[in-house]
Amino acid sequence: MMGVVISLPMSELSLADEGGSGMYLPGSYGSLAAVPAEPGWSLALIYDHTTGAVSNAVSGNVSENSDLGYGSLTYAFKTPVLGGQLALSMGGAFGGFQMTAAGKEDSRLGYNDLVPAAVLRWAAGVHNYMVYSQGEIPVGTYDPSRLANFGIGHGAIDSGAGYTYYDTKTGYEFSAVAGLTYNLENTHTDYQNGIDAHIDWGASKFLSKTFHLGLVGCYYQQLTPDHGQPAILGDFESRVAAVGPQIGYFFPIGDLEGYVNLKGYGEFAAENRPAGWNVWLTFVISPKAPKPEVPRLGLPPFAH
Repeated sequence: MMGVVISLPMSELSLADEGGSGMYLPGSYGSLAAVPAEPGWSLALIYDHTTGAVSNAVSGNVSENSDLGYGSLTYAFKTPVLGGQLALSMGGAFGGFQMTAAGKEDSRLGYNDLVPAAVLRWAAGVHNYMVYSQGEIPVGTYDPSRLANFGIGHGAIDSGAGYTYYDTKTGYEFSAVAGLTYNLENTHTDYQNGIDAHIDWGASKFLSKTFHLGLVGCYYQQLTPDHGQPAILGDFESRVAAVGPQIGYFFPIGDLEGYVNLKGYGEFAAENRPAGWNVWLTFVISPKAPKPEVPRLGLPPFAH
């Protein structure tokens, strides 16, 4: 489940992470995640289509469909910070969401919370490293009385680290980024999500200097129970895994560089959370790299 959070009275719908969706958007990072960006401004636009469902004695029958457009503006600094490159970004999303649960249906348009982020990246030959931190500013179209909701209704912070192996001679690339999320209490509902862990990965082969093909995947696991759920539910924690194909292409846009990526995730092993499939179409405009054989995206993370 990606990009939105649902909210119902606990007697009607019981999903961990207060509706089955935490702050972090699984799959936010992928290939070339830790490779430093070219200094300057860049714009990332993502279209995300998601479907999901869950059916069990606790949650009942739940289904969802969403179409969201994410946008993030990033500035990568030229002057080194702690020997690496600092990039700051601000992201958000707008779109439509439809939810059916407990015999009720709700659909509407809305916008999500704002997500400021900071990333430090270091390059050492074929090895690239990164650390990041991002926060959730709860300004989205949130209404705890609605079945379909945007944003999560509370603040949160997510931090982590990542690695990218990229050999320009062979064209092989592998990236992995892991992190933890701490959630503040939702004062609208007196509910607090537990601590969440997540890892995203991408592996690809550059068939040319501008075209690569490969796989992506992610795993999301709630580590501690929510606070505010009925005691009868016990240690109420969510989990989901996903894997799928990806394809990416770099191309010139005047003095700038464009990049388009299409990836899809099939979700499985879900627990206390809807699961289905989702497709991401990413378009990035950034400063052109001086060496075309070394793609530099510097993509920011995205969140619900």
